[in-house]
Amino acid sequence: MSDTPEDIPLFPLSSVLFPHARMPLQIFEQRYLDMIKSCARSGTGFGVIWTSGGGEVAGRGEPQLGEYGTYARIVDYDQLPNGLLGVTIEGGERFDLHGAERLASQLIMGSVTFREALPPTPVQPEWEGLVAVLQSLETHPHVEQLQLQIDHGNAWAVACNLLQLLPIDERLKYRWLGYDSVEDVMLELDTLLNEISGEDDTPEA
Repeated sequence: MSDTPEDIPLFPLSSVLFPHARMPLQIFEQRYLDMIKSCARSGTGFGVIWTSGGGEVAGRGEPQLGEYGTYARIVDYDQLPNGLLGVTIEGGERFDLHGAERLASQLIMGSVTFREALPPTPVQPEWEGLVAVLQSLETHPHVEQLQLQIDHGNAWAVACNLLQLLPIDERLKYRWLGYDSVEDVMLELDTLLNEISGEDDTPEA
């Protein structure tokens, strides 16, 4: 990837998007409707960046943007029964945010540099349990609607989709998005799931 900063439109969210993973969005603000239309016409994407508060969450002021995010591409869109535009996005490359500017349209443009793509990494035998958890999650009706295309032999694809689908605090997800070691992600995921299952098995007093 080039170290030269690029300007991309940003979509601040209180949720984290991971590479290899998909997320449904409901679009209703005009600035984002215009952004989606522009991306669809040009075949380009936009940056999803986590915000822990501020304007985009509270509806006023400036958003508190994270230092890094994920480049999203549109894979499907439809008009929802509530009249809003429904969009399914898929995470691609991660990027580092160097600065942001709000345009007259209220759309936020970010100056970013893209990180190297996560390298395909074989799933190790000790991670097979995590693959099984992911495959179980994929049978949920809401997950089936995303039409995920996961390479279950690629540890990064498994880890990112697990992180996307599991009900984990978004602050933890944001931290894990910054990791460059799939071994570290898998270890912490395994520990987290063991803690959850251990709590479930705790007998009542």
